[in-house]
Amino acid sequence: VVEIVDRYDDACVPSNVTNKLAYIQNSTISKTCRRTLKVPKDMKQPIFVYYQLNNFYQNHRRYVKSRNDQQLRDASKANETTLCDPEKTRDGMAIVPCGLIAWSTFNDTYTFQHNTNNLSIDKTDISWKSDRDHKFGSDVFPKNFQKGPLIGGKTLNESIPLSEQEDLIVWMRTAALPTFRKLYGRIYVDLKENDTITVTLDNNYNTYSFDGKKSLVLSTSTWLGGKNDFLGLAYLTVGGLCFFLAFAFTLLYLIKPRKLGDNNYLSWNRNSAGH
Repeated sequence: VVEIVDRYDDACVPSNVTNKLAYIQNSTISKTCRRTLKVPKDMKQPIFVYYQLNNFYQNHRRYVKSRNDQQLRDASKANETTLCDPEKTRDGMAIVPCGLIAWSTFNDTYTFQHNTNNLSIDKTDISWKSDRDHKFGSDVFPKNFQKGPLIGGKTLNESIPLSEQEDLIVWMRTAALPTFRKLYGRIYVDLKENDTITVTLDNNYNTYSFDGKKSLVLSTSTWLGGKNDFLGLAYLTVGGLCFFLAFAFTLLYLIKPRKLGDNNYLSWNRNSAGH
């Protein structure tokens, strides 16, 4: 598996900016940034494009609960905003989709150029099919969304149903750990070693208020999936511990074996004493 990981949250803030939070919250300033990536080894298609966030606790109890699954699934439940605090209503009207998870959807965008040629990003089927078919309705459309004074993240096209807004669906499958990656799209072009990729990105998402980090990740995969050092280390650790314990118990049995009991006491038809 070949990976390119580029952290850009600090690099995409102008050097003369001292208050990063004020910078990211100022909508009048252009947030366009250009990054250059070098391919370390040959990368065979498909190449998966991820965004990675650090120190973002999507597993926080109040954050995870701030959604309404009935509203997401059924157009007739559009006014159902139970548990969606604090993003429930705006000007007396229900927000669709309501809740903090939808409100904070990631909204950085990426475009790629390779040898002066634009690389197209395929953003279809980046979410789970079960989510598209069963959790997000094809007749549910965004309404009254991101209309408040504080914009949390991505704005949604009100003419596209939620079942087709795959960036939202990917984001709303919350991560278990504070460092996570989410699929942005796929590139169906082979890249060669030492090729140069120019990335033009919009640095919109506010990670500066909670000391978070943002990274762009390009990765290949194998039949075993993507790169995951944790899984391999976990298997080796548990396997090594089991091997050590097996050796220790075998040694203990050889040095000081346990005294066996009398097998006669195991007979099923043995008469009890006194009978």
